[in-house]
Amino acid sequence: MSMKKLAEEVAKDAKAEAKQIVAQAKEEASSIMEKAQAEADAIRAGASAKAEKEAKQVSREVVASANQAMQKDILIAKKEALDATLANAKEILADAGWKKRSSLLKALMSQADEMSDSSFTVHPVEVDKAAVKKLAGDRKVGDTVEGLGGFTLVSADGSVSFDFRFDSKLNQTWSNNLAGINKTLFG
Repeated sequence: MSMKKLAEEVAKDAKAEAKQIVAQAKEEASSIMEKAQAEADAIRAGASAKAEKEAKQVSREVVASANQAMQKDILIAKKEALDATLANAKEILADAGWKKRSSLLKALMSQADEMSDSSFTVHPVEVDKAAVKKLAGDRKVGDTVEGLGGFTLVSADGSVSFDFRFDSKLNQTWSNNLAGINKTLFG
């Protein structure tokens, strides 16, 4: 299973939540706009010609401020949706019972086999220690490393290392595809 497919699954799950958050932000912004317009109308109704001119200015400023507040609320809602989506992906990857865990480990070890030889030491994440031992082949299995899952490879002299941990792969995939994730979630 590729990280891209995982990102698509997570994005699909989060899209509905993102729409709800954005809708709530738009409703709040609409309420602010209505209150601002009502305030401006009250000022205009009881004012003289000079006050009318001032009220129009205040109205424009209040509406501009409300628009700015609405944009800010939408940006905050989008960030919250993105953060929730990433957190959801991390939660899935951290789950030791995740159905696709072993196939992802096999795929990562296959990539590792292409990039290194048996002189490299495999350092598994604790949750995947037993599975990585089975997949390591002739490689020595060293101490565990922190992470959501996966492993790292280190050359015998320590000069070369490769990171095949789930969290680093997710972060790399997330960064490389953030524009697409935004488009998927928010259109």
